Parts: sequence; structure tokens; C-alpha cells
Amino acid sequence: MEGKEEDVRLGANKFPERQPLGTSAQSKDYMDPPPAPLFEAGELRSWSFWRAGIAEFMATFLFLYITVLTVMGYARAPNKCATVGIQGIAWAFGGMIFALVYCTAGISGGHINPAVTFGLLLARKLSLTRAIFYMIMQCLGAICGAGVVKGFQKTPYQVAGGGANVVAHGYTKGDGLGAEIVGTFVLVYTVFSATDAKRSARDSHVPCLNKWGWVTPRQGLGVQMRP
Repeated sequence: MEGKEEDVRLGANKFPERQPLGTSAQSKDYMDPPPAPLFEAGELRSWSFWRAGIAEFMATFLFLYITVLTVMGYARAPNKCATVGIQGIAWAFGGMIFALVYCTAGISGGHINPAVTFGLLLARKLSLTRAIFYMIMQCLGAICGAGVVKGFQKTPYQVAGGGANVVAHGYTKGDGLGAEIVGTFVLVYTVFSATDAKRSARDSHVPCLNKWGWVTPRQGLGVQMRP
């Protein structure tokens, strides 16, 4: 009996405080990065800052150039069965995003979309300076990509409406707007999930597959998830 009392006394001295329960008892095996400053003047003097903007410009330029040509080829064909079809357009969009993000992720983060950049800005993942610079370069890249297509194929470009997406037959503008909202939400959510510090490397490919697979049903509605 005395031995049991001694064990209780030693245990109470060894663990004097109440132990955490549930999720609070789990130790963090990751490090949360500090929030980015709102304005960082030092970025303007860094070559990596300008290099990242150039990467965003080139990625958006190539993305628009390839995808607009793909949509134009589908729209101008008299026989739709002889073209890549809706699935081919979805593969063109998804494949280009997959390749361009892989190439630019280590340079600029592989945003290639103002919606992604704006979402990361709200989450304090990058500064306001870098976000504005990214958006400007992305818009310039998109304009130049579409401009090159129009320059080389002016007549087909005008006939096909510049490859611009329209709401598919049988759907209303409200359906298109809803698909744009949901699609953009999934897009930005996937980016946040793929870059989450808590995600281990073994399952980091899952969000990428989710993002790629989500393109197909959205293309069926005629929407594009891009500003």
C-alpha cells in the first residue's frame, strides 16, 4: 500500500500540470511561413523579382497562344468529329497548365492567373508589390498571346471570335456565372491545398490531378475559370 502511494506521489511530481488532450496534444511537424509584408521595397532591387514577372508573362503568353489556337481549330472546322472536340480542348487547357506550372513554380510560384495571385495576396502569401506586378505581367502576356494568334491568322481569328468561350447551348448566363464561381473556387482551393505546409510530399500530386480533372466538365459548359 505504501509502495502504491509512493508511486502516485512520484507521478504527481513528475507530471504536475494537466496534459493536453485531442488535437492540442499533437506536435506540429511543419513550420508556418510568416505572413508576407504588405509592401517590400527591397523586392524592386532584386533580380529574382523581375525574373518571376518575366516567367509569369511567358507562361500566360504560351497558355493563351496554345489554347486560343486549339479553340479556333475546333470552332472553324466544318465537321466537329474531325477536330479534337471538347475533351481535346480540356486536355489542351489542363496540359498547358500542368506543364507551365511545372516550369515556373520554382521561379514565380506558377500562378498564371490573376485569381490565384489575388487569393494568395489575401492570404498574405505574397506582398502587394509582387501581386500587382504579377497581375500586370499576366495580363500583358495574355494580350500578347492572343495578339500573336490574331497577327498570324487574322481572318480565322475574326471568324472564330478570337477563340472566346461562350455559354453552351441549353445553359443560361446564370449557369455560366455559377460554373465560373465554383470552378474558380476549386482552382484557388487546389493551389492552396498543393502549397499547404501541412501536406506531405507523398500526396502532393492529388490536388494537381483534381485541378486537371476539373477542367473537363467546365469546358462542357463553355466557361474558362479565368478573368
